Order: sequence, then C-alpha cells, then structure tokens
Amino acid sequence: MKNKNKIAAIILLAVGVIITCGGIFLFVNRFVPMWSFQHKYMTDNFIFILLGLLGIFIGIIALFIARSTYKQGKELQEGDGMKQHMGMKTMSRISNTVIYVVLILVSIIWLVPFFCIVVQSFRVQPTGMTRYLFSNPDAALKEGLAIKFGFDNYVRLFTETQFPKWYLNTFIIAVVVAVVQTVIVLCMSYTLSRFRFKMRKPMMRFMLILGMFPGMLSMIILYQVLKDIGLAGANAMPGLILVYVASSGMGYYVSKGFFDTIPKSLDEAARVDGATRAGVFFRIILPLAKPIVIYTVLTAFMGPWGDFVFARYVTGITPEAWNVAVGLQSWLSTSTNISQNYTMFCTGGVVVAIPVVILFMCLQRYYVEGVTGGAVKG
Repeated sequence: MKNKNKIAAIILLAVGVIITCGGIFLFVNRFVPMWSFQHKYMTDNFIFILLGLLGIFIGIIALFIARSTYKQGKELQEGDGMKQHMGMKTMSRISNTVIYVVLILVSIIWLVPFFCIVVQSFRVQPTGMTRYLFSNPDAALKEGLAIKFGFDNYVRLFTETQFPKWYLNTFIIAVVVAVVQTVIVLCMSYTLSRFRFKMRKPMMRFMLILGMFPGMLSMIILYQVLKDIGLAGANAMPGLILVYVASSGMGYYVSKGFFDTIPKSLDEAARVDGATRAGVFFRIILPLAKPIVIYTVLTAFMGPWGDFVFARYVTGITPEAWNVAVGLQSWLSTSTNISQNYTMFCTGGVVVAIPVVILFMCLQRYYVEGVTGGAVKG
C-alpha cells in the first residue's frame, strides 16, 4: 500500500522551507543588508523584522506538520486496521496546529501596540511619536535627532511631576472601593441566593433593569450633590469612593450564580450545629467561594483604577486631587503638551499597568474559575 500522505508531506515541506528561508532573509537583512530598498523611516525595517520572525515561525510549523503527515502516512501503510483512527488523529493534529497559529498571530497583533508603548517609554527624547523605534543614522539625521534609550523618563516621572500623588490617590481609592464593594456584593449575593422573602424576585428584576441605564445619565446631578456637600474639587477622593460603592449591590449577578452552585445542605448542617447566619457565611461559604471573592475584588479594583470621565468631572482643575488617568491625559491635552510629554505619558502608562498585570498573572486561575462558576446557574 502506498503512502498517500507522501505528496501532501512533500508540498508542506517545500512550503515550510520557502517560508523559513524568506523569514530568515528578512530578519538577517535588517542587520546585514543584502537587499537594497528605499525607505525613509526605521519603522519599515522594524516591520521587516516582525515579518521575518513570523515567517520563520510559520515555516517551522509547516515543517513539523509535514513531518507529522509523512509519519502518520507511513504508519497507515503498516497497519490497515488503524487507518481510520490514525487519519482522524492526523487531521486533529493539523487542525489544532492551525488554530494555535491563528491564535498566536492574533496575540502578536494585539501585543504590538503595547510593545511600542514600552519601547517609547525608554526613549530619552520628550518628543511626540516617531515612525522609528531603533537607532537609524539616516532617519535620525533627516529628523535632526539622535535616538537614545535610557531610564530618564522613569526618573523624571517620580521626581519632577505630580505622578506619585496621582498614583497614591488612585491606589487609595481603588483599594478602599475594592474592599467595601466586595463586602457589599458578596453579602447581597449570598442573601439573594439563600434567603426567600417577599419581593425578592421583583427586586432582582428591578436592579437588573436599573443597571441597564448608563451611569452618564446621573453624572451631572451626582456632581452637583457632591459639590453641595463639599466632596468635589480638592476633596474629591471621599466623594469618588462614595459614588463608586453606592450601587455595588446591583452587581450581584455573577456572585449569586456561584453561591447557587454551593449545596445548601452545608448551611443547614452548620445551622443544626448552632452556627449563626453570619458564621455560616464567613466560616463555611467564603472559604469555598475563594474564586468568586478574588473575581469580585479584581473587578472592583479595576473600575476606579482606570476611570477617567467621572473622575475628571468631579476633580475639576485641582491637580492634587487627580487620579492617574486624569493626570496622564492632561499631558496630552494640547499639541504643545504632546510634543513635550509624549514619552513621559508612555512611561506613566507602563507604570500604571504593572500592578494590574501582576494581579492578573498571579490570580488568573481564580479569576477564570469565578467567571465560569458564576455562569453555571443563577
């Protein structure tokens, strides 16, 4: 019996070799010019680097697929009884490989802007965005600049600006809101999950409908109320915290769904042993609900950490009360500020993203479990 996969393997092998060689050529051409082409900015060479790496990666994947295809065809030659099974196994491997390649490509496209922001944050010049990222003598001469990299922006960020004050304001607001909002949401969710009382379902429907209206509708009246009681402008921090936690109970949906998955027999057994409702909640339910607790904390923390519109409206023109979003936006509010503070803005964005990235990296497993567990039933 002939190896029917041999032709497909040869085609894949040829495609893989061509793509790999092309990727190596594009990548090496950036550092050892072998192909003369007209370009004005370093971005063109940077694109060639990305295309070269992408070509090398896709070529290697094609080579592996060719090897696997040929090997599976050879195995089919040796055993007719396993033909269908091995053929399905080969198709499964190929389809999985294609899916992985597509996901990797999407990830690369998604990460390129973040990579550019990080690189710009290390650029010493305070000028606006340039179309090149690395040192290019020709382009630098045309632009009248010598591109240099260093930690100057990070030093200036914490020594010559009000960024530390903005960062502290944002951190205090986010931590307080995360704690208070988590307690309110979990208590509300547990109550709606375990207790049965009159108007329970109408209240849940009312909160669901009320949550569909955007918060922008109440922004003007909220500002006026905060201003009348002295919680706007320089004293905006308590006012922002008050507004952020005021409607926390309406975010019970995911947490209630998670609590519904925990057997009620645990509550009943604890009640028989003499535990109070609060004791059941804090000593039995919460230890079992760690994923949803972490999910609630993260979502509550992220809201005020990245808020701009309402914080800008309440804090007004008082720089001491701004959070990081409002402060960083002020550096780009005019064309003059953009030309002077663009790299500083990128540096501030990187510093702001660091704690969020660390939190998600450390708590990702619990975050996913909380989302999926809360979506089982509600």
